[in-house]
Amino acid sequence: MSATNNRKVVLRRVPEGMPKPSDFEIVPEELPAPGPGQMLLRTRWLTLDPYMRSTFMNSADNEGRTVIGGTVSEVTESHVDGWNDGDLVVGYYGWQEQCLASASDVQWNNPGIPIQKWDGSLGPASTALGILGMTGYTAYQGLLKVAKVKAGETVVVSAASGAVGQVVGQLAKIKGARAVGIAGGPAKCAWCVDEAGFDACIDYKAPNFATELANAAPDGVDVYFENVGGDVLEAVIPLLNPGCRVPICGFIAHYNLTGSERRPTPLQRLKAEGLPVLPQDGNDDGAGGYRFFAFSELAASHPAAEEALEEMSGWIKHGRLKYRESVTEGLDGSIDAFIGMLQGSNFGKAMVRL
Repeated sequence: MSATNNRKVVLRRVPEGMPKPSDFEIVPEELPAPGPGQMLLRTRWLTLDPYMRSTFMNSADNEGRTVIGGTVSEVTESHVDGWNDGDLVVGYYGWQEQCLASASDVQWNNPGIPIQKWDGSLGPASTALGILGMTGYTAYQGLLKVAKVKAGETVVVSAASGAVGQVVGQLAKIKGARAVGIAGGPAKCAWCVDEAGFDACIDYKAPNFATELANAAPDGVDVYFENVGGDVLEAVIPLLNPGCRVPICGFIAHYNLTGSERRPTPLQRLKAEGLPVLPQDGNDDGAGGYRFFAFSELAASHPAAEEALEEMSGWIKHGRLKYRESVTEGLDGSIDAFIGMLQGSNFGKAMVRL
């Protein structure tokens, strides 16, 4: 096969504050034909996630490099045993239309997370980047392994209609807890309650947000799943019960702050409030606490990762776990969709279909 034309999104410069389209560039390149031990992949899905802003896009070393991110790609030419044309590959090949790959590639630069041949019996290919991928692992690990939610407890989750938050609330319900979401706007809050089955969802944009949140959690908060930080966290802190657990997934409200806008992170605020740090194994002896965690704690643990996928896939098939995706068509729309996601315009898992 001859050389292949590819297009990719590269970081032109580290953004100042909220990223702008001019911080990125779509550039063409020519890929050589795959050699022995290689396969040519055509991207079918790529993911847009907040962590990209706080990690990859914060380093000048990454200027000129392809923007990172999870992908589902189709094998179009293979010289690798066990991989055939038409196979779907769950990988980490970033914002580009095509790429060369090998069977030894890993995701997230983590040897514990090799590329994966997608099993369509689990669910549609897009779910490999969302509810049956990174965001599902994140919700499962944070709520069930870090917080170790118990029946009868009150769970509050910020960014409740987002990729992780919508799963957290539903897992809380599956485990017998009360689920209270925090989201932006009536439509997102209504979906959390009417479709995802949350007990309540409070609009953080409402002028009486803090009062409404307190009314939705009259017995206090036993688990707060942190995705946002900022003013949302400040409204939650007075409601935290003794022994509460706060798994920290991220704090998107802080990612685009500059200079004097910067404020203490959730880790700093909770430490200042006197909460202890949760032990890695989650056995806090009832003292509670907070901990930043990563989805890879579960995704790189085998067979626990595979068992979690099977369990969540089963809940989806039985209607106990629902999901919503925010899909943009084509690589050319990826930059605007990413910026929109950081501004909260997405509704569910943000991804691009190519």
